[in-house]
Amino acid sequence: MDVVNCLQQHHIKPSLQRIAIMSYLMEHHTHPTVDEIYQALAQSIPTLSKTTVYNTLKLLSDHGAATTLTIDERNTCYDAVTQPHGHFLCKKCGRIYDMPSISDTTQVEESVMDGHTVQEIHHYYKGICKHCSSLMSQAQQEHS
Repeated sequence: MDVVNCLQQHHIKPSLQRIAIMSYLMEHHTHPTVDEIYQALAQSIPTLSKTTVYNTLKLLSDHGAATTLTIDERNTCYDAVTQPHGHFLCKKCGRIYDMPSISDTTQVEESVMDGHTVQEIHHYYKGICKHCSSLMSQAQQEHS
C-alpha cells in the first residue's frame, strides 16, 4: 500500500516527517524503537528530532496505522502490521519476531468480554530464537 494513502486512510495528514517514518516502518519489519528510527532518518531529514519521531509514532498508533509494542521492558517498539498477530522476543539477542496468532480471541479487535470493552489484545512470547539456539548448540558441540 502506498504510504500517503495509508496515512490518509487513517485520517492522518501526510507531512515529510510522517511519510518518512511510516515508510520506514512499512519497509523495516524489525520492530524499531524511536532511537532506531531517528538514527536511520536523521541524516536525510536534518530538521527531524527525536520528539518528532516519538510524537509521530504516537499519532500513528493512536490512529491505528501502527502498533506500539511493550514486549521489551526497556524499549517501546513499533510495528506497521496492525492485523492481530503475536510477537516473540529472544532473550539472548533481543530481536522481536512476528508470530502467527494461536487464539481465536486475537481475531476480535473490539468486543465485549464479561461487560468490559476489549480494544486491544497482545500476545507476547519470550524465549530463545531458533538462530540463537542454533549458535548455542554449535558452541556446545565444539566444546564436547
